[in-house]
Amino acid sequence: MGKKDIISKEVINTLIIDIAKYIIGIEIKNLTLIDKEFQRVEDRRADVVANVDDEFILHIEIQNQNDKNMPLRMLRYYTDIKYISKLPIKQYLIYIGKEKLSMKDSINDFDINYKYNIIDMKNIDCEEFIKIDTPDSLVLAILCDFKDKKEQEVINYIIKRLKEKTNQNEAMFRKYILMLEELSENRNLKEAVKKGEEMLTEINYEKLPSFELGFERGIQQGIQKGEEKGKQEGIVLGIQGIYQYEKNPTKIANILNIDEKFVLDVINNIKEK
Repeated sequence: MGKKDIISKEVINTLIIDIAKYIIGIEIKNLTLIDKEFQRVEDRRADVVANVDDEFILHIEIQNQNDKNMPLRMLRYYTDIKYISKLPIKQYLIYIGKEKLSMKDSINDFDINYKYNIIDMKNIDCEEFIKIDTPDSLVLAILCDFKDKKEQEVINYIIKRLKEKTNQNEAMFRKYILMLEELSENRNLKEAVKKGEEMLTEINYEKLPSFELGFERGIQQGIQKGEEKGKQEGIVLGIQGIYQYEKNPTKIANILNIDEKFVLDVINNIKEK
C-alpha cells in the first residue's frame, strides 16, 4: 500500500483515542497498542490494533480508496488478531476518500457470515468536530463533510484556532500543522492548507514542517555530492519550500539571507517545469 493510501502511523497513534471517542463513539480509559506485524503473502501492518481497558481489541483501518478486496483483508486481520488474543474484537474501517464509498462491509459465503463496521467520514458534519474545539478535534475536522461551507474558509478557521489553542507554543503548533498537512493530502486539500498557512501574518516559514523537512533533506542529500554543492542544493530546496507559501522573491531572499537574483533564477526554473 502506497504512502498516500493511509495516514502515517505517527498521526494515527497520536489521534487514536480521539478517533475512538469522536468518530467511533468509544470512551477509552486505558489503551495499549499492540505492535504486531501480520504477514502472509504480502508484508502488511494493521493501522491500529489496541487492547482497550482489557475488555476488547480495537482494530482500525484508515482507507482513502475503494478496495473490492477490503472485506477479505479485514477478515484476514480478524483471524490473525484472534490467534493472539481471546478478547472480543471490534473492527472499524474509516473511509476518508473523496470518491463515493463502494466497499462492502461483510462476507456471506455458504457457512461464513462475517461483518465489520465502515464509517464514511463524508457523512459526518465537520461542525461537530469544530464545536468540540480541541486541537485534535480541529485536525480531524478536515476529513469530514464541509456541507455548504467553503473549503478555504473552513481550513482558515481550523488553522487560526490551532494557533490560538496552542497558546503560542511553537512546537505544539508545528505538530498539529504537520498532522493537518498530512491529512489534507488524503482529501486533496493540500493547496488549501498552504493558503491557510499564508493567512497567518506572523508565520515563520522556517518552522513549518513541510519547509523544514524539505530543506534538511536537501542539505543531507546534497552533502553526499560535496559540501559546497550540498549546501547550494539545500538552499535551492529551501527556496522551493518557501515559494509554496511566499511568492515575493525579495522576502524569500531576506528569509534565507541570500542574493535575490539567485532566488529569481530558482523561481523561473520552477515556473518553467
